[in-house]
Amino acid sequence: MAPKSKSKSSTATAKTNGAQAAEAIPHQWPSLTPVLAAEDLTLDIMLPDQIVTVSNLMTPTLCAKYVNFLRSLPLTTTPTTPQKGHAVRVNDRYQVQDPTFAAALWEQTALKDLVTQHGKTTGSSDTWGGEVLGLSSNIRIYRYAPGHFFGAHYDDFNNVHFTDSLDPSKSSIPAVTTWTLLLYLSTCEGGETVFHPEPASKKAPTPKPVSVAPEMGMALLHRHGRECMLHEGKEVTGGEKWVIRSDLCVRRCK
Repeated sequence: MAPKSKSKSSTATAKTNGAQAAEAIPHQWPSLTPVLAAEDLTLDIMLPDQIVTVSNLMTPTLCAKYVNFLRSLPLTTTPTTPQKGHAVRVNDRYQVQDPTFAAALWEQTALKDLVTQHGKTTGSSDTWGGEVLGLSSNIRIYRYAPGHFFGAHYDDFNNVHFTDSLDPSKSSIPAVTTWTLLLYLSTCEGGETVFHPEPASKKAPTPKPVSVAPEMGMALLHRHGRECMLHEGKEVTGGEKWVIRSDLCVRRCK
């Protein structure tokens, strides 16, 4: 799990400063069609309350359409020398604040139904960390070319104000991010996201790493903040890994 104090960890924490680091210019994203219905998909639990995946959340046709669109964005390459306390990362990225697209990704794909139905099935909101509101408007685009990777790190949480773009008359809701969403738009060689669970006690054996290979159209959700597991993005050795990143938002407790 993530260290309670960042200073105690020799591994970097990935922290995003929301609107301060992102453009606020909305884009004409391609329509989210065609997609499969929730009843045709499954939320697969790889590690209870930690890692879940959804294969085919986006169809190959839709993924290809999005990759073609994302190539037109002004991607920037991350610095070769990271800031102090940050993990080493080499990739091309773009970031934008777009609540309309975040809402579309949540509402128009099967993601909302799968996440909320899973909560009803388990009978516990603890899975997602509280009352789920939707996806963060902080949208990040990642492209990993051969040789690109993301060193071992923890994903931190962010306190945000969630706005319902479908009903602008509603007041924003104090919220907190609890899970990372990675939506893979391509399949590549290498580029696995590898999680490193901690042993249950000092004397217990170290659990085997959990590896998730990029799969076109697959969504990967993993817990972040204090419950985050140490994880890394392995080097891409062939092809390109395209990713849409957002975060799951839940109502913030007062």
